[in-house]
Amino acid sequence: MDRSPRAGLLLDALPVAAAIGVFGVIYGASAAPVLGQGATVASSVLLFSGAAQFTMVGLAQAGASPEGVLVAVAALGLRHVPLAAVVLPRLPAGRGRRGLLALVLLDETVGLAVARTRPAAPTMVAVGLGAYAAWVAGTAAGVLGTDLLGAAEVAGVVFVILFVGLSALTCRSRADVRRAAGAAVLTGAATLAAPAAGAFAAVVVAVACSATVRRRREDPDGTRTTAAADRPGTRTAAPAGTGAEVRP
Repeated sequence: MDRSPRAGLLLDALPVAAAIGVFGVIYGASAAPVLGQGATVASSVLLFSGAAQFTMVGLAQAGASPEGVLVAVAALGLRHVPLAAVVLPRLPAGRGRRGLLALVLLDETVGLAVARTRPAAPTMVAVGLGAYAAWVAGTAAGVLGTDLLGAAEVAGVVFVILFVGLSALTCRSRADVRRAAGAAVLTGAATLAAPAAGAFAAVVVAVACSATVRRRREDPDGTRTTAAADRPGTRTAAPAGTGAEVRP
């Protein structure tokens, strides 16, 4: 791999790792008094899911039963189903390789993998491993530092900043910006209307917004078309490298 692809992967991985590292520090400081230092670090090593881990700590602190915690964490994990569906067409063949990539199936890795023109697998691996290392290191730092003032409030702010930054990194056109803004408004409205359905509402909004994107495919002759190009009266892209357009 030459310098340019490596530099691109590094530029994608570093901002995500930096944000997640800060989030990990907050998690470590928040969870240590509830779970204990060893269990807090172990949870980040084994689970690697900020949303699930913060939910687990919050419910444990509130006195929820183990069964209730398990159900809540499992429900949050359902968001990986649409994430997997979005990135699956870009992944290499083979169940084994796809199974390994599932270990780094995150909101951040999927967003960047879909937004970039390079193959999805290297992006997911680079961003995912960087995020994992930052999350575990941040958790350990938070455990050692403990008791950050207002950790829960800071966590909420960092969470929003992280996903605003991810949206900025993955927007490739004005249409993407409009979709991101629309998704933010709809999710905010749904959360205000039904606070208990926040995570589920976000998944529904994300799926609805993604359905507005026209799918592209590569034809055997190198022609890139969209679904709309198969309908009469629409433009069809010319074979790559010809610089011409074919019209019906």
